[in-house]
Amino acid sequence: MPLVILSGLPSSGKTRRAQELKQFFETRFAQLRDQSSGEGGSTLSNDLTSSTRTKEYRIHVVNDESLNLNKHVSYNTAADEKKARGALMSAVERLLSKDDIVIVDSLNYIKGFRYQLYCVARAIGTPHCVIFCGCLPDVARQWNAASGAYTEKTFEELVMRFEEPDSRTKWDSPLFVVVPEDKLPEEEIWDAVILRKAKPPNLSTVVKVVQETNYLYELDQTTQNIIQAILDAQKSGDPTKQIKAPLSNIPVQLPPTRVVTLSELRRLRRQFTAINRMRTLLDMNRVAEGFVEYLNQNLNN
Repeated sequence: MPLVILSGLPSSGKTRRAQELKQFFETRFAQLRDQSSGEGGSTLSNDLTSSTRTKEYRIHVVNDESLNLNKHVSYNTAADEKKARGALMSAVERLLSKDDIVIVDSLNYIKGFRYQLYCVARAIGTPHCVIFCGCLPDVARQWNAASGAYTEKTFEELVMRFEEPDSRTKWDSPLFVVVPEDKLPEEEIWDAVILRKAKPPNLSTVVKVVQETNYLYELDQTTQNIIQAILDAQKSGDPTKQIKAPLSNIPVQLPPTRVVTLSELRRLRRQFTAINRMRTLLDMNRVAEGFVEYLNQNLNN
């Protein structure tokens, strides 16, 4: 079942929209079950099978509160924020399944993090969408002052770093933009994530359960060789910033204005391995190209 990602400035109304959507899903599935059990009448959705109408889907809202994260602490420093995003990602990976709908009610303001969430959805073959709670900074600032959700300093820093969703990117599409005065486009969201068939996994996600015991070793070696190629190229002062990666026809595109550190590469390698360790093709060329795609996306945010 789908992954719904809320995104927006701090104190822009994301939690309100998450609760509205949860209530809508619960009501719609209850109507479909009642319809299937029996007395005829009009059909709410001819595109849903009988088993889908009667199935008991679990709907989860994942946010700072559900994870016991304190907004006054979790966004104070880059290290604290990284821990908070890690907890959020772990919860999504644990909850998302064919029988669970996950609504991620958090800032989700970094496009690289939204891309990681998108990869999780693609990995298990479920649709996803992004709901952008559009709100003027001055309005969000007033709401934050009234609620006290974030300190003034943290609020301003988060606003400065916010990366607005863009429907032209696959991880932010389909995108629904909702301003405070708007009604949530419930039917459009239903069509996008319940009726729509999920896209097949791409190169950097999963497609098949591991069937050979040496796969993890080969995955480790393939990704490590790519990291080493990047480090060697940086040491040689390669001015092109494009690096031929072992086993990949796709070049690594390094950021033009900075040096990529070993710790950063190791972190991305761990994330990629976690996504791909259990469900991937045993073709190391595809693994290499998937890892290069993952690096290109996350290194150039």
